[in-house]
Amino acid sequence: MNRPRKVYLVDFSCYKPDPSLSCTRGAVVEKFSAILSEESAAFTKKVLERSGLGDRTFVFSHKDFPPKRPFQCAREEAEMVICGAIDDLFAKTQVKPKNIGILIVNISAFNPTPSLSSMIVNRYKLREDVVSCNLGGMGCSAGLIAIDLAKRLLQVQPKTCALIMSLECMTSNFYAGKDRAKLLPNCLFRMGGAAILLSNRFSDRRRSKYELIHTLRTHKGADDRAYKCVFQEEDESGNLGVSLSKDLIAAAGQTLKENIKALGPLVLPMSEQFLFLATMLARKVFSMTIKSYVPDFKLAFEHFCIHSGGRGVLDELEKNLQLTQWHMEPSRMTLYRFGNTSSSSIWYSLAYAEAKGRIRKGHRVWQIALGSGFKCNSGVWCALKTIHPIAEQNPWTDEINLFPVPVPETMPLCP
Repeated sequence: MNRPRKVYLVDFSCYKPDPSLSCTRGAVVEKFSAILSEESAAFTKKVLERSGLGDRTFVFSHKDFPPKRPFQCAREEAEMVICGAIDDLFAKTQVKPKNIGILIVNISAFNPTPSLSSMIVNRYKLREDVVSCNLGGMGCSAGLIAIDLAKRLLQVQPKTCALIMSLECMTSNFYAGKDRAKLLPNCLFRMGGAAILLSNRFSDRRRSKYELIHTLRTHKGADDRAYKCVFQEEDESGNLGVSLSKDLIAAAGQTLKENIKALGPLVLPMSEQFLFLATMLARKVFSMTIKSYVPDFKLAFEHFCIHSGGRGVLDELEKNLQLTQWHMEPSRMTLYRFGNTSSSSIWYSLAYAEAKGRIRKGHRVWQIALGSGFKCNSGVWCALKTIHPIAEQNPWTDEINLFPVPVPETMPLCP
């Protein structure tokens, strides 16, 4: 058998919208109040005050809300995010479109015809033999699904580059009904996206930031409660929306546990693996009443980039993984500054760590993505060089000195 080809992350780019698209939480409630019932608007206000979001997140259509042509508006939003991120990535890496052999786009809620991957092929005049994929409906964990797919394709295509575009587009998916479970995405999701360049060319190693060590995917879709905890459907009045059920936090915790059971032997030192195995044997074989041993993943990773889906999910993962505030800071600040940008949030978190000057050569990074299905996906990277923040240009660069900021449990809305 041939050795697996190494996969390098040359660079990535997170899109930062124009300041004119910045929107306070108070402005969001004001816009929603025009079309929602008084009760639904009050619920939205309450959620936003406890959401962990700040007052400078980005909303594409907030000045023309609700948009008169939602589909066209959604297409414009998607094109703005995609072109902004890819243009910046191409400028950073000096890669030419002709070098792209694999293209993968992941976006859940907006899937026009032709696909967004075809739009990219057309816009950048990619090669006719480019392997193009458009992943739809796979939720907030799809970014690492795209990474895993690219890794597999790079094993069979020598000396090529893969371009991955992770984004979400909520403009055409605003929920205007009364179901509280479907109102939650209105409050949490915001505009954003990330473009990632992978390569299997050894000549790209020197200029690459990271090497991909592991990808691991866990899917709990066979469990009905996990499957339905994030579910798109119509309400009784025919309004289409995505429900976030009360089972979401429990599903996230359980799916994470299954994922780390499989990941642990690949990354943990032997001492931690022994303690975990000994505890499991004591409980299962000898029926001893002792607590399950939670491995210390801080011994395996220096950095954690967790999907910034909401305060509740971050709290649950912080508890389950026994992480410190320092480890959670990139994800919490991403939620505060940019909101839930879906599958791209793990890249905003990594960009935060880079802008803070935290990434050193040899450091290990664990990206954790959670999303509908219910799925938990892990990506493990090793830094190939020290990232100097002065040389970096990313969404945090101009304002990184303002962070971290305190995020109280409840934050009153600004007008």
